[in-house]
Amino acid sequence: MIEIYSDAKELAAAAAEYFVAQCPETVALSGGSTPRSMFQILAEQFRDEVAWSNIQFFWSDERHVPPDHPESNYRMANEALLSHVPVKTDNVHRIRGENPDAAAVASEYEQTIIDVTKQTLPRLDLIFLGLGTDGHTASIFPGSEVLHETKRLVAAPFVEKFKSYRITMTLPLLNNGAAIVFLVSGAEKAEIVRAVLQGENKYPAQAVIPTQGELIWMLDKDAASKLT
Repeated sequence: MIEIYSDAKELAAAAAEYFVAQCPETVALSGGSTPRSMFQILAEQFRDEVAWSNIQFFWSDERHVPPDHPESNYRMANEALLSHVPVKTDNVHRIRGENPDAAAVASEYEQTIIDVTKQTLPRLDLIFLGLGTDGHTASIFPGSEVLHETKRLVAAPFVEKFKSYRITMTLPLLNNGAAIVFLVSGAEKAEIVRAVLQGENKYPAQAVIPTQGELIWMLDKDAASKLT
C-alpha cells in the first residue's frame, strides 16, 4: 500500500495517527527527521490516548555509539517522545552501542528481543523503517552480507561508507512483522522511491516483503513526485 501526503508535516501526523490506531504492544522505532516529527506529535497530542505502559520499545537499527551521542537513534527517540510519555523504563530496550564489541551488542539485542517477546522468531506488532538515497533501510546497505542473513535476527555489519559498524534487525525479523511502515519525505528521496517501488530489484529496501503482515509506504508529495 502506498499513501501520499501533501508535505512532511501531514506525513508525520498521519504516521502518528497510524501508531495510535494500531495500539501496538511491540514496536521497533527508526531514526530520521520524519520519525522525529512523528514522535513529537505523539508526545504532544496523544500522550493521554495511548497505553504507553503496555508498549515494549525496540529499535530497527542503531549506530555503534553511546546513548548520549548526537547520532544515537535512541537519544533522538528519547528526547522527542519517550521522556515525555509514561513509558515503563523496563519496556525501553535500547541497543547498547557503547559496547565496543559490535557483534556482542547484536547478539545481546537479539536475545533481548527473544526474551521479551517469548518467541524464537518474534512477530513485532509495528516496525518503522526509513529509506536512504542508496536504497538502504534499517542498516542494511547495498552489497551488505546482511542481505543474505537467514538465521540471525540482529547483525552488526561494517558499513564501509561510514567506516563504522551498525547494529540492525535482519530481514527474517523485519519480514515477520505484523505491520511495516516506511516513512519517506523530501525531494532528495524521489528518485530512490521511484527506483525501489517501480524499478528493477536491486536495493535492500525491496527485500522487505512481509511474510504475513502489512506493508505500507507513507510518502510526502515530494518523495512521491517521480512515481508514475
